[in-house]
Amino acid sequence: MSLVAIVGRPNVGKSTLFNRLVGARQAIVDDTAGVTRDRHYGRCEWCGREFSVVDTGGYTSNSDDVFENAIRSQVQIAIEEADLVLFMVEAATGITDYDAEMADVLRRSRKPVILCVNKVDTGEKMYDAYQFYSLGLGEIYSISAANGSGTGDLLDAVVAALPEETETADPYADLPRITIVGKPNVGKSSLTNALLGTERNIVTPVAGTTRDSIESHYNQFGHEFMLVDTAGIRRKTKVNEDLEFYSVMRSIRAIEHSDVCIMMIDATTGMEAQDMNIFSLILRNRKGCVLVVNKWDLFIKDSNTMKEYTEALRSRLAPFDDVPIVFTSVVKMQRIQDVLNAAAEVYANYSQKIPTARLNETLLPVIEETPPPAWKGKYVKVKYITQLPTKFPAFAFFCNLPQYIKDPYKRFLENQLRKNFSLTGCPVQIYCRQK
Repeated sequence: MSLVAIVGRPNVGKSTLFNRLVGARQAIVDDTAGVTRDRHYGRCEWCGREFSVVDTGGYTSNSDDVFENAIRSQVQIAIEEADLVLFMVEAATGITDYDAEMADVLRRSRKPVILCVNKVDTGEKMYDAYQFYSLGLGEIYSISAANGSGTGDLLDAVVAALPEETETADPYADLPRITIVGKPNVGKSSLTNALLGTERNIVTPVAGTTRDSIESHYNQFGHEFMLVDTAGIRRKTKVNEDLEFYSVMRSIRAIEHSDVCIMMIDATTGMEAQDMNIFSLILRNRKGCVLVVNKWDLFIKDSNTMKEYTEALRSRLAPFDDVPIVFTSVVKMQRIQDVLNAAAEVYANYSQKIPTARLNETLLPVIEETPPPAWKGKYVKVKYITQLPTKFPAFAFFCNLPQYIKDPYKRFLENQLRKNFSLTGCPVQIYCRQK
């Protein structure tokens, strides 16, 4: 599938155009310059032709932004990856030094370039667009990304300029989705980059560097899945900016669309209240979970430290403490592969379908030996068990009086399921139904 990169200086409307092309509010849009930092991918379909679009951060030089060099590097990578570059400028401000510098970069790249002049909302502003012919990049297209005017002609030009290719189905549609979540600055983007072996996402010591949920295809060491890096989730009272509110919402949505969540915590601070909130969010959405304790190299240790730390974590996570715990140092590349292996194991548990015959052969004798407590002189008899056709592990226990099976006995049933079947890292739902 062809790839189109949208580039330009900060705050010319790249993310607004990106959202319009993909038909969804995937990239964060705000009046603040420099909102987008990482490359952000989406799909666009026009006149029967489908292609990928990548949104990039604003290209600057000699600015006060601490992310400037990292963003410039991400823009350069996007240009190298792309089959076609959409270079965005703004009609009202005219040609800036950044525009001229960017045009020079694009000429040297030898990639096909389409120059689009944004924020041409009225006929009068059309005259402001003609000055951009002096950049020497050929035909210009006047658009308004906010209201959509001119984008049809722009897309016609894009489709005409893209190389011919054979249409294929999405090869990643059925892959597991592994989402990395946690508070700001626990090492989520560093882990993503370490797993991929490339600088896919920008990493700095500043908390909140990642703002969008960034997807990457991982296919190494016998594992293949979609890896999603998310913005750090902090308490609502700490979220002051609109930007961060949308970043947190994107992270929550990424959890909702995932199969397994790799939840990262900082070893030096332990499992704090906000970490528990994120863990509860994963449980409420019935997602598989792997707990990664990062920055383990900074923790002062003795011979029993890891065992004691693990026991303390499990007591904090109770009652759902059947979660793989991996101690890592992403900076020192310690036990990175163990994280992947744990995530793959949890996904296998999460997606397994246990045969009905095996469930009944295993659990009915246990239930007969330890039946549900009688209620008001009435005895409950479980007659049949089956796994429900849900995406997460859910089981139906058919009995004569389902209303008399209370939560303590449901926990007993869950423990028996975990004891006899591989369900590590997976929340289990139990339903009692009338037979």
